[in-house]
Amino acid sequence: MSIQNERNMGTLKPTFLTYSRPLLCAMIQEKTLETAKNRIYDAHYDGAEAFGIQLCNLLPEYRNEESLKKLFGFCEGKPIYITSYRGHESQGLSDEECMELLLMGARCGATLCDVMGDVFGKAEYELSFDPAVIEKQKKLIDEIHALGCEVLMSCHVRCFFDEEKTLTWAREQIKRGTDVVKIVTEANTVEEQQVCINTIYRLRKELDRPFLYLASGKYGKLTRQIGAALGVCMYLCMDHYENANSKDQPKLRAMKAVRDNMLY
Repeated sequence: MSIQNERNMGTLKPTFLTYSRPLLCAMIQEKTLETAKNRIYDAHYDGAEAFGIQLCNLLPEYRNEESLKKLFGFCEGKPIYITSYRGHESQGLSDEECMELLLMGARCGATLCDVMGDVFGKAEYELSFDPAVIEKQKKLIDEIHALGCEVLMSCHVRCFFDEEKTLTWAREQIKRGTDVVKIVTEANTVEEQQVCINTIYRLRKELDRPFLYLASGKYGKLTRQIGAALGVCMYLCMDHYENANSKDQPKLRAMKAVRDNMLY
C-alpha cells in the first residue's frame, strides 16, 4: 500500500513531507464555504490527493474557527496547504493580521502553512534580509510547528531568476526553519524555460528537504506540468477555470493523467 493510500485511510497523519509520488494538490480560491465545498468535492472526484486552500480569498464572515473547521472537513482527511497572502479579501490588512488568520488555520486542522519570505517587512523579490524581520519570522515558524503543522516559505519573485539566485533564496528560506521551500519565478523565453528546468535539477541535488518550484510567464507552464517528475514535491492544480482563478496552474484531470503515467 502506498504512503498516500495509508494516509487517506486515516492510519497516518496527513503530511506534505513524505509521499510515494508527487501529490496532486487542488487549489481552492473561493470566497464562501458553499462555493469552496463544491470545488473541493469536484476535485475529490477528479483525483485530488491534497488541497491548497487560500484563506486570503475568504470573505470576512468566514474567517472564524467554526467556519474553517467546517471548510477543512470537506477535505476528508487529505493534507491541507493554506495561504494567507496580502491582497484579495485581505487587501488593507497588516501582515500581523494576515498571519493571525494563518495561525487560526493551523489551529483548525491545516497541515502545511505558507509563510511569505518577506512577511513583517515587505521586500523586493519577496524575501526580507532585515535581521529583526527574520527573527519575527523564525518565531512565527516556531509557533506554527508548536501547533503540529508543517511550514512552507514562499517567494513569488515576479521575474526571471537564474540557478544561483534561486539556490540563494532557497538556502535563506531553510535557515529560517522552513520544512518546504517554495519559489515562483518567471520564464518568458525558451532560454529561460531551459534554465528553470536545469534549476529543478540543482534544487533536487543540493537541498535537503522538499521544494515547490514553479514558473509563470509565457514559457513557464512546462515547469508546472513536468516539474514534479524531475523533483518538485507536488503539482498545484485547478479543477476549474474562472475569471478569479490562477490560469498558470494546470488542470487537475490533465495532471493526474501525466503524473500517473510517469515513472518516479
